[in-house]
Amino acid sequence: MPIKSTSEEYMHLTSTLPSAQLTAGPELWCPELAAFDESDLVAVRQVFQGVKPCQLLQAWQSDVSPGFAPGTVQVGWWDGCLLVFAELTDADIFSHATEPNQRLWELGDAFEIYLRPANEPTYVQFDIAPNNQQLQLRIPSVAALRQAQTTSEFAELVLPGNMIRSQVWLAPEEGKWFVFAAISAKAAFGSASVGGRRWHFSFSRYDHTRGQLEPVISSIAPHARADFHRQQEWGVIHFAPALAR
Repeated sequence: MPIKSTSEEYMHLTSTLPSAQLTAGPELWCPELAAFDESDLVAVRQVFQGVKPCQLLQAWQSDVSPGFAPGTVQVGWWDGCLLVFAELTDADIFSHATEPNQRLWELGDAFEIYLRPANEPTYVQFDIAPNNQQLQLRIPSVAALRQAQTTSEFAELVLPGNMIRSQVWLAPEEGKWFVFAAISAKAAFGSASVGGRRWHFSFSRYDHTRGQLEPVISSIAPHARADFHRQQEWGVIHFAPALAR
């Protein structure tokens, strides 16, 4: 499905960002949400109504890549979990992933979540494919990540088990797919709660199209170059305090 006026929309979004946000990522207020049915797309969309979205962009270049497709991401929290909902425009939705913890970014479309609690060096990366395969990594530091990139050996960073809950809905007739993920603070970082805390974060995507050699990549972070692990450009999630009950 063709994307209408993508370049114009992109230029409008980047031109309306405050200049400080061109070097520092967005700050998101993360509200506590009500309980809902995570398996129901209608219920998920309804609970995120009114939550300010952030946009996937290509801040490292002056104009969009050919084939760039927009996407939005919203966050909330509930029951000790960060909740993430992404709406991704995509003309060719697919993944060749067949099992957990494969290199999803090489196998087709992938939505990526990066998280690091304030004042901690260790961070996590969670990738989700359109067929709901997941990649789960815990990275002790950026230096450890650079070493893994140099050797192309990521096995020591892989997290076993099911660290996150995710749901994916495909809507090829709309040229879109949707991702919901719930990340437990206790499972990811050993923290019993998230209310009132701060996490550094980024969201990104690999948008592959069959027949094209390279994917189109994008991120919510204003990266000076196309490197999703540049944490100086990540944003900050401010978790709202827990509601009195």
